Amino acid sequence: MDKSYQVLNELLVDIFNDILRIEQTALQQGEFKDITVTEIHTIEAIGMYEPRSMSEIAADLKITVGTLTTAINKLINKGYVERKRIEEDRRVVLVQLTKRGKLAYRIHEKFHRDMVMATIEGLSEEEEKILVRAMDQLNKFFKRKYNLSNSNEE
Repeated sequence: MDKSYQVLNELLVDIFNDILRIEQTALQQGEFKDITVTEIHTIEAIGMYEPRSMSEIAADLKITVGTLTTAINKLINKGYVERKRIEEDRRVVLVQLTKRGKLAYRIHEKFHRDMVMATIEGLSEEEEKILVRAMDQLNKFFKRKYNLSNSNEE
């Protein structure tokens, strides 16, 4: 178990750091040099199809609406997002991705899909289930230990 502990600890730390670094590098080298990893995750939270309210997106990202407003303003200025108000209630602000925002979303989605497919490539169905169970256990530990809410579990 001691050897497994060391290997798992190194893998988890390396994977976490590598994913963040690779995402940032991929953004800087690609067509979307002007956005950060945080901004691409905001784009991801907005989603592809339906306009969403600022409060919904802020809740998904676990940030305040004020913090989100700053991020949205930057994304609007960069041409990734557009904002509109509902005629029935002008207080409600909806945001949606522009064509450029949707392209960034799709490219980021492909990055994640490729990452997952590479992870499970060559695994049996049983090994996939074990991996999913282990990752779910790790996810639940973090949420319990650090009081992170998960809208999927509520």
